Amino acid sequence: MDVMGDKATLFETGRFVQPSGEEAEAVPDVDETGEAAEEVRLRLAADAGDVEAASVLGALLLRRADLDGAEPHLRAATAAGDRAAANNLGVLLHQRGYADEAAGWWRIAAVAGSAAAAHALGRHHRERGDEPAAEYWLRQSAEQGHVLGAYALADLLEHRGDDGAEQWMRVAAERGHREAAYRLARALDRRAAERGALERGAVEDAEPGRAGRTPGTPGAGPGATGAADRTTAARPTDAVRGAGPRSATGLGVPPAEEAEQWYRQAAARGHRRAALHLGAILERRGELKEAGRWYLTSAKDGEARAACALGFLLRDAGDTENAAVWWLRAAQDGDGNAANALGALHAERGQPQTAERWYRAALDAGDVNGAYNLGLLCAEQGRTTQAEQWYRHAAYAGHREAANALAILLLQGGDTTGAEPWFSKAAEAGSVDAAFNLGILYAGRGEDAAALRWYERAAAAGHTEAALQVGIARLRDGDEQDAELHLRCAAGGGSAEAAYRLATVLDARRPRPSAHELGEVVHEKTECEEWYERAASQGHRRAQVRVGMLAAARGDVVEAARWYRLAAEAGSRNGAFNLGLLLVREGSEPEAVVWWTRAAQEGHGRAALRLALVYARRGELDEGQRWADRAVTLGPAEVAERAARLRDALRQELTA
Repeated sequence: MDVMGDKATLFETGRFVQPSGEEAEAVPDVDETGEAAEEVRLRLAADAGDVEAASVLGALLLRRADLDGAEPHLRAATAAGDRAAANNLGVLLHQRGYADEAAGWWRIAAVAGSAAAAHALGRHHRERGDEPAAEYWLRQSAEQGHVLGAYALADLLEHRGDDGAEQWMRVAAERGHREAAYRLARALDRRAAERGALERGAVEDAEPGRAGRTPGTPGAGPGATGAADRTTAARPTDAVRGAGPRSATGLGVPPAEEAEQWYRQAAARGHRRAALHLGAILERRGELKEAGRWYLTSAKDGEARAACALGFLLRDAGDTENAAVWWLRAAQDGDGNAANALGALHAERGQPQTAERWYRAALDAGDVNGAYNLGLLCAEQGRTTQAEQWYRHAAYAGHREAANALAILLLQGGDTTGAEPWFSKAAEAGSVDAAFNLGILYAGRGEDAAALRWYERAAAAGHTEAALQVGIARLRDGDEQDAELHLRCAAGGGSAEAAYRLATVLDARRPRPSAHELGEVVHEKTECEEWYERAASQGHRRAQVRVGMLAAARGDVVEAARWYRLAAEAGSRNGAFNLGLLLVREGSEPEAVVWWTRAAQEGHGRAALRLALVYARRGELDEGQRWADRAVTLGPAEVAERAARLRDALRQELTA
């Protein structure tokens, strides 16, 4: 009879029952008829003095919560020296509330070699605050291969900050303990995040979820940027940063990769938070289909953050209806970020009252983004006073974009003194838009050095317009090399002005091209021409004129006319003048006059002189004299001189 064999477990023999609240492998379902027959057999054997039968029968009744029926059988088996019965008797007494008596029986079973009893005894001592005794018994249990003992020992050591915690957490995880696998993954995650933070010089939050910030867009203030997209429910934050050090396994697996393996193991065993983290990792890697499956698994198990994340995946795929379903589920479970997302969705649909209700729900759930979004909503509706109140609410809670938005609102109201400290607070907290806005504020005061410092800070964080301002400042100081670097950054970020200025820098370096005849084969475009064209395609009028000039220089009249016309129609007087020149060369003087008239009315002196010549040639001397007078006024000097001679000649002709 295998009464106290070292390998005896509840799963194998049915004789061990885990203490209440412990994780244990599920006992396979047994046919009710078969179980009844087995119980009868065990009772007959126990009544006949079979110790093992009494022990197993006691365990069966204990599992059924029949404490009164189980106790006599367990006591009988325990008296006969069965350690499994001693352990289970301890479980029974613990459930009845006799913790000290239970501990006595656990000690007897543990001394006899029961790993389960040693684990229960270790838990008992830890609950009593006796950590040395707890560690002793938990270590006994863990070293005998008891998975719950290994996990409990790891938990105790981690609580004390002992380096041995990870070793035992790994042992428990390797033996299938899902919570151990999850916690091991979190530890590896933190290690990778800390290593990445050291490399970047800043610590980032390693929990997955949805961040509360979106990039700013131009505000209504003079040159200001800031409060922008309605929703601050953004993409999941990173849960893994960088490769980090080698793993403790010695197999050369980076912690971030090993963390994913353990998340996967825990998630496969039904750990909903592990499924959430695994989904976040896969989403960042672009494996959206699998990420969605794990989010769905976690969400169905009740993880609100997973439901929220699944909603964002569906929204990005264009399925806003199903996204709203999952956001609603998450918001009803108290997820503030999902409530914010619902608010944004309703705001986009033109339902501000519903949006406001969800933003308030987000705020009630403890998400300060709700206050920020309420401020944005009120600002859009012209409710400035309420917007300021909500911005202040969020800003005082540490929301940096709310502080920036509040500063913009104050600036719009003429309160420069009140705006500056909020810009500073937001910028110091890391708001790139606020740093740029501080630059604008100082530049407006003529404090160029202070403005440049903030522009440089914003530019270093990737702010396109700030990089442009730094580039312009470097050009002004004669530092062309650094200017080019910043202009390239700004142009690459989409700034048409930066692309144009970069093109002018490159244009000034290249040798002057040889003259081309009309109709000559077009040569390959240089880099500066490509930047001119990029700026021109973004609607930059001076770039459009310049592209037209380059096209004309290489003989491409059609292309030149197209760019001149685009610039002219956008209000460029130089574009209108140059288009007139092309039209005259092509024999379309009447249309040229139309464009020269538009340019002259906008203050283009050469266009006015051309009009004076056209009208003089036509014999319309009064009109010619009028445009000559206009050219004299507009200049420049050489034009004014020629226009004055023409005007005097026309005047003599009129008085002759």
